[in-house]
Amino acid sequence: MKTYFVDTNLFIRYFTNDDIEKANRVEELLDKAALGKARLITCEVVMAEVVWVLESYYNLNKVQIAEHLEAILATPGLNVLNGKVVEKAVEYYLNENIDFIDAYIVSLMNRLNISSIYSFDKKHLKRIKSIKRLEP
Repeated sequence: MKTYFVDTNLFIRYFTNDDIEKANRVEELLDKAALGKARLITCEVVMAEVVWVLESYYNLNKVQIAEHLEAILATPGLNVLNGKVVEKAVEYYLNENIDFIDAYIVSLMNRLNISSIYSFDKKHLKRIKSIKRLEP
């Protein structure tokens, strides 16, 4: 069985349904993967871009965006590289009121057992009690 990479724009078309014909084609592809007729892979950078597009262009709130990310993570036949890290990042994104990229960084740090970060970002990282922010 062949493996295919899924780009951001497919998820955006599917979630927004702003081009019905393309959204339907994406749904057919996802159905094909769910039936085991194709293997789909995407990555955390695509997930971050999905967040950025849905926030900046479609003005969705964090709860709506988190629901879309969780749907991607739960899609049968679709593998998100570092999916467990992304899953935890979604929790931080929602519960700690931080940007998705910062949430991903914190989630990755936890996965790697790193508790300190060098950063000038005082606004978001101070909300995460499990890490210590340092400045060089």
